[in-house]
Amino acid sequence: SCLQTSLSIWGWGSLGLVLFLVTFGPFAIFYFAFYILCFVGGGFVVTLLFGKSNSEKYLEQCEHSFLPCTSVGIPKCIEEMKREARPIKIDRRLTGANIIDEPLQQVIQFSLRDYVQYWYYTLSDDESFLLEIRQALQYALVQFSARSKETDWQPYFTTRLVDDFGTHLRVFRKAQQRIAEKGNQMKDQAEELVDTFFEVEVEMEKEVCRDLVCTSPKDEEGFLRDLCEVLLYILLPPGDFQNKIMRYFVREILSRGILLPLINQLSDPDYINQYVIWMIRDSNCNYEAFMNIIKLSDNIGELEAVKDKASEELQYLRSLDTAGDDINTIKNQINSLLYVIKVCDSRIQRLQSGKEIDTVKLAANFGKLCTVPLDHILVDNVALQFFMDYMQQTGGQAHLFFWMTVEGYRVTAQQQLEVLQSRQKDGKHQTNQTKGLLRAAAFGVYEQYLSEKASPRVNIDDNLVAKLAETLNHEDPTPEIFDDIQRKVYELMLRDERFYPSFKQNVLYVRMLAELDMLKDPSFRGSDDGEGESFNGSPTSSINLSLDDLSNVPTDETIQLHAYISDTGVCNDHGKTYALYAITVHRRNANSEEMWKTYRRYSDFHDFHMRITEQFENLANILKLPGKKTFNNMDREFLEKRKKDLNAYLQLLLNPEMMKASPALAHYVYDFLENKAYSKGKGDFARKMDTFVNPLRNSMRNVSNAVKSIPDSLAEGMTKMSDNMGKMSERLGQDIKQSFFKVPPLMQKTYSDPDHCRVAAPLDDNVDDNIPLRVMLLLMDEVFDLKERNQWLRRNIKNLLQQLIRATYGDTINRKIVDHVDWMTSPEQVADAVKRFRDAFWPNGILAETVPRRDKAIRMRTRVAGKTKLLEVMPDELKHIIGAETTRKGILRVFEMFQHSQLNKRMVYVFLERFLETLFPQNKFPELFHKLHSKSKQMQRYKQRLHSTQAPSLQK
Repeated sequence: SCLQTSLSIWGWGSLGLVLFLVTFGPFAIFYFAFYILCFVGGGFVVTLLFGKSNSEKYLEQCEHSFLPCTSVGIPKCIEEMKREARPIKIDRRLTGANIIDEPLQQVIQFSLRDYVQYWYYTLSDDESFLLEIRQALQYALVQFSARSKETDWQPYFTTRLVDDFGTHLRVFRKAQQRIAEKGNQMKDQAEELVDTFFEVEVEMEKEVCRDLVCTSPKDEEGFLRDLCEVLLYILLPPGDFQNKIMRYFVREILSRGILLPLINQLSDPDYINQYVIWMIRDSNCNYEAFMNIIKLSDNIGELEAVKDKASEELQYLRSLDTAGDDINTIKNQINSLLYVIKVCDSRIQRLQSGKEIDTVKLAANFGKLCTVPLDHILVDNVALQFFMDYMQQTGGQAHLFFWMTVEGYRVTAQQQLEVLQSRQKDGKHQTNQTKGLLRAAAFGVYEQYLSEKASPRVNIDDNLVAKLAETLNHEDPTPEIFDDIQRKVYELMLRDERFYPSFKQNVLYVRMLAELDMLKDPSFRGSDDGEGESFNGSPTSSINLSLDDLSNVPTDETIQLHAYISDTGVCNDHGKTYALYAITVHRRNANSEEMWKTYRRYSDFHDFHMRITEQFENLANILKLPGKKTFNNMDREFLEKRKKDLNAYLQLLLNPEMMKASPALAHYVYDFLENKAYSKGKGDFARKMDTFVNPLRNSMRNVSNAVKSIPDSLAEGMTKMSDNMGKMSERLGQDIKQSFFKVPPLMQKTYSDPDHCRVAAPLDDNVDDNIPLRVMLLLMDEVFDLKERNQWLRRNIKNLLQQLIRATYGDTINRKIVDHVDWMTSPEQVADAVKRFRDAFWPNGILAETVPRRDKAIRMRTRVAGKTKLLEVMPDELKHIIGAETTRKGILRVFEMFQHSQLNKRMVYVFLERFLETLFPQNKFPELFHKLHSKSKQMQRYKQRLHSTQAPSLQK
């Protein structure tokens, strides 16, 4: 049907077209189209003419209406825009101090110029946006300055800063210990240390961990952006803060332009190492300290860098064409470089093989150790703590504590009797009271160690004990009342195989030698073929010269040693003038003869004389050192006279009869006359204070050990006794009672400080009130790990520090520290800090270019130089107090802590967070930092572990 319909349509249409053409002809189509076009065109023209006439009539009506005229405003606006911009007035006051405002304005100007203007002027010449940014920055600085003036910075610098550094060091120490316990040699040590560090941090902090901020650059940038936005919210007015464009620009300038580069620089280990070297630039590198660092280094990169530099210097020296005296000098230098290369190769091979040697264990099995007499152990702080630990292990602590208590009783009794005699001369009579207190103290010692009730009891001859009891009952006690029994106890400790003889075979004895710096590394004894190396005319089979060399001192009578002062002169070193004596030394034996020159100051002679007279008491009456002279001690006549006297001193010292009488003296003499820098046993400060500190330290040690072993009732008697002493004795007694009454009688090692907690708890009684004592004791605890050691040693150190601080500064030390903090925050110092920041970022007003990273070999050699400097600058007094090995490990631990940029960033961010918490105490910054660090992966793992450990207990 559809097909039929379409056919019908086409049929009818064709029929109509044919009829049209037949009727009107073929041109009818064109005529028809022309007519239609004319009709449409005429209609359009008529419409246009009608619309124009109507529009003109409408405009005439509008001219008489009340609407405002718009054609005047546009030209006026264009005219205003074409006018010259008026100068903008800026208030340049920021902090109220012109010396600070001027460099701050320059910092703002340079920041806008280098971070905004260089691209903004390509978009617009309008400076209103720049003005808004500048005004916002200035307003923020004004608010920041006002907050700073209202803040008390003394607690931040003296407490929080020190606590945070101590906590950081404790976390690092715990991380090192945990890695050592794992003993995993396969994983990268640096990466493992960083991971373990943040594991320990989250265990210690409990609520925060900064691993993402310190290890992920993206998260670090996000943290700084969020922090800057919070600061802008606090410091800017609400209207400016709501301006998002301006706020984002200021935020990016602060976070990416200023804070991020500054934090990266402060966290760079190479920058820190260079700063350390610059800080102690006046200290000359010591060859002995340098070789110690090489032998102790566990970084192959450091060893290879030193080896390459030594090889380069060796090649240069071998290329020189010299003759005469220079040959010997160059040969000595070549020998030294060869030895350095040999030590580096040996150390590298050992590290690559993974066969690290424990020097203490190796020395313990080596069989040949230095013998330290028992009487020296009992009077040395460092040695006594190891002997005390051993005696506690063997159950002989009662004998040792009795000997120490008697020493304390004797000192106290002598002091009381001297005070009593002086008061009797003044007409004051307190004889019975003083003697009664002495009798009570003597009875207390007897009851504590010798009576049948004593536990533990000193096992000694019953006849001596009975005789002592009878003396106490019928006679007045004297300082020497316990001497006979004390002598027997000493002989018992010396001869009994359980005590001193067995102690010399124990590992504690080897560790004691290491702390006393009397233990050499047997792995470096001589060369591979058994022959020692020689440099600068002096044999050196080991870097650490110690009493162990006593066994190596030649005893053949055919060896002769002669020395005399051949010349003297005056030297000027860094502004210090002193006399120097040239000593010519001859050493002869049957087969050879050696001669060399060494140079010594009078202070070296004085220190040497003090050392040998302490070790050999009989020499004090024979050898007399020429006395000191304070004024005119550089005159030629005086120097010649002293040269003559010192020569006489040397000849008497080198007398063969003198050497035969004291065979061990030869070691000290050879050490003093060797061609090397003399290692002083006491520092300059210690020598000046010997007359005060040494008796005070000995009496403190002895009295403290006596007091802590006496019952409470006797302690009250000792308290009354101190009231009868003079001012100095009274002050000393108060310090001793406050420090030592709380120590348990047997003085076990204390673990009062948990393994995982922050360094913020009070350290001890009367420590928090003494700022320098608190700081020094806290740093010594964390740097040298004193809390893991004997508590007796720690309290000894505390009291010694108290006396030194009091003797040096008196009771005004806290006031001086507060004044120093005020000086640090004064306008002058703040302005100086701003200027240093400006000059570092914009030297000569030009943005500093990014400093290229230095070559790895140079960075490694800088590390070696930094460690050498730190070990060299450490005073010998510190080694004598806590031990040479402990000092060395503590200093190297601190240095190693700064060799990881991620850990350095953590410390910088902690200081920044504490700074903001101190500056804005009302703004809940701790909670904010917890939220900002909440994405920490270590924190999430810690919470999962905590939840998994708590879940079973909750189910039960």
